[in-house]
Amino acid sequence: MFTTSPVQQMLFEQRRIFVKRDDLLHPDFSGNKARKFYHFLSQDYSHVTHLVGSGSAQANSLYSMSVLAKQRGWQFDYYVSHVNDFIIHHPKGNYAAAIANGANIIDVSKRKQADQYQQMHLDDVVKQILESNNSQFCSLLHIPEGGRCEYAEVGLAILANEIIDWARLNNISELKVFLPSGTGTTAAYLNKQLIQQLACIDATQLNIEVITCSTVGGDGYLTEQFSQLVDKVYFPTVVNDGHKYHFGKLTRRCFDMWKTVCESGIEFELLYDPVGFLVLKDYLAKHPQWQGDIVYLHQGGVLGNQTMLPRYQRKFAK
Repeated sequence: MFTTSPVQQMLFEQRRIFVKRDDLLHPDFSGNKARKFYHFLSQDYSHVTHLVGSGSAQANSLYSMSVLAKQRGWQFDYYVSHVNDFIIHHPKGNYAAAIANGANIIDVSKRKQADQYQQMHLDDVVKQILESNNSQFCSLLHIPEGGRCEYAEVGLAILANEIIDWARLNNISELKVFLPSGTGTTAAYLNKQLIQQLACIDATQLNIEVITCSTVGGDGYLTEQFSQLVDKVYFPTVVNDGHKYHFGKLTRRCFDMWKTVCESGIEFELLYDPVGFLVLKDYLAKHPQWQGDIVYLHQGGVLGNQTMLPRYQRKFAK
């Protein structure tokens, strides 16, 4: 369904790195969401009539799921903890595109039980709502926030295979695959698949390490998420640059880094990629002796820049 995404060179911190252009996978499914949702696109879900998701009102997953639901003819309900009034009255980006695709966006802060939901994770809120409504689970598909589920491994197995094939074709022996993480689903399953696939082909001349950083909650939160997905032997390497990043918070450091990497001619997205490159910069500074190759995994989701970029421009106009 997706063609192999290309790999492109760019100059970063005075050295060559490679960018896995997963933003170019498909017009409607790009980046890690394309990999996570591949299973739902490729398998028979004819029994499903209703898709339920949850997350941010501007999440890349919101748009991708709205396309999936539209293609399959499913009803699509998407739960959010809140929706900013500005977005409602001036819809743009992922929110506007999802609405155009027929998404029903439900703000749980406006429901009668809003007070009891405040201390609950959004996925748990959704499960409680579905159970209380006696939903027909046989025809309902619930994808947890960020696509964090075992089905995501199917698409990430394909990504692992693409990376191995590319590395072997280019006679690369030492490779680090770098990406920022939210729930850690992509990093965990990608690392697992790389380890297993390399073992199957007995690629003793190829060493690949997955390195990631947290964009939500810190290193402890990220390793906890890994433990719910894979065995410890498959945990990726988690690094940081000494800064704690709050998801979606606008910082000058992130904005400046985004502008710098976009000068390469590749547009990156504004939520995950700036944090990824800031931590990669720190990692390279701490490991100047390492001369292997680096592949940065593009996070896709540049549609979200339609709303993120004006926010940055308003905040740092001066």
